[in-house]
Amino acid sequence: MLETIDLTLSLDRKTYVTQLTRRQIQLRELGYQVYAQKRPALILYEGWDAAGKGGSINRLTERIDPRGYVVYPISAPSGEDATHHYLYRFWRRLPERGQIAVYDRSWYGRVLVERVEGLATEAEWKRAYREINSFERNLHDFGAIIIKFWIHISREEQLRRFEQRQAIGYKSWKLTAEDWRNRDKWPQYEEAVRDMLLKTSTITAPWTIIEGNDKYWARVKALSTAVDVLSTELNYKPRDPLKDGGAAAAGKRNKSNGK
Repeated sequence: MLETIDLTLSLDRKTYVTQLTRRQIQLRELGYQVYAQKRPALILYEGWDAAGKGGSINRLTERIDPRGYVVYPISAPSGEDATHHYLYRFWRRLPERGQIAVYDRSWYGRVLVERVEGLATEAEWKRAYREINSFERNLHDFGAIIIKFWIHISREEQLRRFEQRQAIGYKSWKLTAEDWRNRDKWPQYEEAVRDMLLKTSTITAPWTIIEGNDKYWARVKALSTAVDVLSTELNYKPRDPLKDGGAAAAGKRNKSNGK
């Protein structure tokens, strides 16, 4: 599956700025509809280390009313979370009706890092596929909108980004010894990713694979997918600023209205 992903897809700077502005304006409008229709929405970001999850999340939330969303950076469980079932901490972090929750990594850690690093037994991570599918189906039946992204980059591109982070002072904090160690286990993680995509992409909560070697392409595709899914689920078509005076004019109108 992963070998078929076209990682050469890219956007030039001008197209990127135009499409990014367009989608951000539409997401702002859809964010209000999430609130107005009292629908909880969950947007999950998974991907390789240095795949660009954080940058994509920043662009996704940039123009949404800050009262309407929350971002959860997920790391290893600690404290009370570590003493319960692995889904417990996510039940505690589900969005209210009318709110968007964005997860920088998620419950899929059970079948990725916990599987590869031996933090879960084979019986536990194999059972997790059924548990996760059931969990997401329950959320969907409740009325939640679920969007799941896997940002895929090549091993060579990851190395380039690691080296760039290492060389640039203000980016060096993003790179840890654990990142290098995880890179050495690329084949094991790749196998775990394949299993995850195959076994947990369902009708109610399908995965969207984002071609991530070009960050411009990856960010626009993630935002475009979010716009499409939210528009369908909310039965609401946001205006297209490119057909209403152009992206620049739409951006100015949006700014005059409080952004």
